[in-house]
Amino acid sequence: MRLFLCGDVMTGRGIDQALPHSVDPVLYELYVRDARDYVALAEKAHGPIPRPLTFHHIWGDALEELDRAKVDFRIVNLETAITSAETPWPDKSIRYRMHPQNVGCLSAARIDACALANNHVLDWGYDGLSEMLQTLDAAGIAYSGAGNDADEAIQPAVLESSINARALLFSFGSETSGIPEEWKATSVSPGVNLLDDLSVRTAARVCDEMRTHQQAGDLMIASIHWGGNWGYEIPREQIVFAHHLIEQGVAIVHAHSSHHVKGIEVFKGRLILYGCGDFLTDYEGITGYETLRGDLALMYLVEIDSESGKLIKLRLVPVQMRRFRLERASASDCKWLCNLLNKLCTKFRTGARLQNDNSLIFEWQ
Repeated sequence: MRLFLCGDVMTGRGIDQALPHSVDPVLYELYVRDARDYVALAEKAHGPIPRPLTFHHIWGDALEELDRAKVDFRIVNLETAITSAETPWPDKSIRYRMHPQNVGCLSAARIDACALANNHVLDWGYDGLSEMLQTLDAAGIAYSGAGNDADEAIQPAVLESSINARALLFSFGSETSGIPEEWKATSVSPGVNLLDDLSVRTAARVCDEMRTHQQAGDLMIASIHWGGNWGYEIPREQIVFAHHLIEQGVAIVHAHSSHHVKGIEVFKGRLILYGCGDFLTDYEGITGYETLRGDLALMYLVEIDSESGKLIKLRLVPVQMRRFRLERASASDCKWLCNLLNKLCTKFRTGARLQNDNSLIFEWQ
């Protein structure tokens, strides 16, 4: 089974303003009050952005890579509300939303499923969430991690491949990523599938819940939004939590929230991505934390054994946003990323090898 995984896809705010159907650009941030200012920042950094952008444009070189990889499933962490609702969640400084008619940008990349348990999906309240779920349903895009109640929020996205194998995508959020406790879905209120904590007890409970949805032969993917935005350190509690999920049958742990890539582990033959970094954003031209290179993103092209769930191959393709379009990263940036991963992955006895085409082949013992 072949999969495409990536980190945060944030098609709201500036990107929404450059797409064909934009919402009201008003923002409530401390320094920026108009979403069009993020378009201007990107243009100042890299040049004019043709508007309106086509839905395919923002994916740029990534589309060719995806077609070449012939993946069975394309999975992203969708970190923006899809709504034209006008009432923002109170007391929240950064809010993302994309006009529902721009959902075509997800269809253009043939995204199969979205993880929704993150800290932006409820930026525009319960009405915004309801409209988002309806929009994804109408577009035929599966999702997990949010719903009209707790039962809906825990439901997996069921993905069926042409090789008669199924993957179940479960999406979980942690308060450590900035998700408000009030966003937790309950038996009587909408929200996200929010973890109580990152304890072994919670890991055991969610594994029990996941197995209730699993049929014989199903591969389970746990997509988790956890931790802060900056820093390469991986907390011990995340490692223990991920290990427990793998031991209880999860095939892939797909984690995100950090604005840059983090270490990668293969535990008992199965893949753990501790932080996939940003992927599609409107961050061009924003300064701060440049040394961490949050502008460099990775496409995670994963091949796993459809029976055992064990990793067969992982190819990493470095990309970078330029004028709201993903482009292949330069040779020097690819080499930098390769060296970074080798440094970050030393403790896991994993690493990366740079290829002639400037992609990276992941290696493990």
